[in-house]
Amino acid sequence: MSRILIIDDEKSIRNVLREILEYEKYEVDEAENGLMALDMARQASYDIVLCDIKMPRMDGLEVLEQIREFTDAQVIMISGHGTIETAVEAIRKGAYDYIAKPLDMNRTMITIRNALDKSRLITETRVLKKKVSRMYEMIGESDAMKQIHELVERVAPTDARVLITGENGTGKELVARRIHELSNRSTGPFIEVNCAAIPSELIESNLFGHEKGSFTSAIKQKKGDFELADGGTLFLDEIGDMSLAAQAKVLRALQENKIVRVGGEKDIPVNVRVIAATNKDLKEEIGRKNFREDLYHRISVILIHVPPLRERSSDIPLLAGHFMQEICLAQGKAPLEITREALEVLSRIRWTGNVRELHNVVERLAILCDHRVEGEDVIRYARPPGNQD
Repeated sequence: MSRILIIDDEKSIRNVLREILEYEKYEVDEAENGLMALDMARQASYDIVLCDIKMPRMDGLEVLEQIREFTDAQVIMISGHGTIETAVEAIRKGAYDYIAKPLDMNRTMITIRNALDKSRLITETRVLKKKVSRMYEMIGESDAMKQIHELVERVAPTDARVLITGENGTGKELVARRIHELSNRSTGPFIEVNCAAIPSELIESNLFGHEKGSFTSAIKQKKGDFELADGGTLFLDEIGDMSLAAQAKVLRALQENKIVRVGGEKDIPVNVRVIAATNKDLKEEIGRKNFREDLYHRISVILIHVPPLRERSSDIPLLAGHFMQEICLAQGKAPLEITREALEVLSRIRWTGNVRELHNVVERLAILCDHRVEGEDVIRYARPPGNQD
């Protein structure tokens, strides 16, 4: 049931609103002044606040400013002495809407329902963000992972470009997403580009967009990933597989903070933080003339190396437990216990596919085992021949 707080020094107004709102099945509380309302709002959670502007002891706009500091409740201002300037000021300070007295109850109820819809969207968005954050959480307490956590926390608030290196499946994308989450760009987009998965003849169109008619299948104008990531982060995964022609254009974009669409002539300014990742040794690729040295220096202001799982085997029990919780939650079942013997067997496996392979194995165990995972279950289901030291 949605909860509404009415703040008004006129008892008759409070009574009318309470009667109508309770008839509509809302839970209603009242406050006769701003100070009382702020105390109530700190102690209880409200979805909607109806706040009069002209009140003794504390003005409604002051109540609005203070209440926005500690709650996400949608605040609807009401007043019989308002002007356009007052309404504009209320909206500027964070009010959802402004309603003049005498109240039109039809309009008031529509406004309340719309405000509740917005409140639910904010709540759902917050829940989804928490789920996404958990999905991309960096798990590990080994010395190597502690160093990565410390480096990420130091680098994230800056706009420095980061190059993340490591074998396939080590979690380079997790590091990139964590940097984005902790950055000043966290509310902006995070656009991921897998440079190895896009054909070389299409990589430029994907990155920079194209104009209508610029090539045979370009039937309409298309924004590229640089434009889509404007104000946020562009993650160039497997950048070592990018063509030299595309590398030259990426270098220009990083140097000048602007791009040109394929088939276009107009410079388009972009404000993008670039994080790159690769499983290749880019210095070797430079020696083979497969990667531009000037681009390497542009993208590698900060270097972060993610070690393979075999070099941080002490993290395997934590990772296995985390994956089991995550997988069973998604399947709607209680997490299976992983016995100490099973964790020891898991820790002895040489994970050539790194964290990604471990995740797949834990998912297999969650599906095929009943109440707990024993050591023999790991041997039976998780250890291909020759995959254990």
